[in-house]
Parts: sequence; C-alpha cells; structure tokens
Amino acid sequence: MVRDDRLVAQVRGLIGADPGVDERRMFGSLIFMVDGNMACGVREDGLLVRVGREATDEALGRPHVTPFEMGGGRRPAGWVVVGADGLATETEVRSWVEQGVAYARTLPPK
Repeated sequence: MVRDDRLVAQVRGLIGADPGVDERRMFGSLIFMVDGNMACGVREDGLLVRVGREATDEALGRPHVTPFEMGGGRRPAGWVVVGADGLATETEVRSWVEQGVAYARTLPPK
C-alpha cells in the first residue's frame, strides 16, 4: 500500500484543489482521477503516470522510468512508473503530474 506521504502531499498540493480531481485507492496505489479518468498515482515504488500510448516510448527512455506492470506480468500501454530518484525535485514531480493530468484531460469525462 502507499507509503510515501510526502509524495502524496506533493501531488495533492499540485492538483488536489483542481475541479474534477478525485482520489481512489486502486492497484495498491492512491490514484488521482481527473474527470473520472486516471491521471497518476502514488505507489510504494514511485509515481504511476498515465502518459498515453503515443508518449510511452519517450517516457521509458527517461532515467528512473519503468513500465507499469499489473498482476500476471501485464504491461498496459500508456502507463509508466517513475522511481523515487526521478522525483527528487519539485520540478520533476510537477512535470510528471502535469503530464498525467494533461493526458487524462484529453479523454471524455466519465
């Protein structure tokens, strides 16, 4: 379950007051939803970010980024996990959270 209270607080501080933002516990993470679509989530091992299929390869080419792996070894396209070393500064956290929110806002509200 989520253990990085500092990262949760950072994400909440960045988007928690935005209209349409909601929090849900899923995948052993605290997921931040935007208009009913998953945008990002805080996990034990870092930040889960929904980047979209088109941006997956680029995101995976960045340091400290790995594919998101679900049970059974499934790796859904469009999702990555950014490890703690890739979230060392407020700027890095903000960049990843903004990318996840921007992608979620391209989707129709649920």
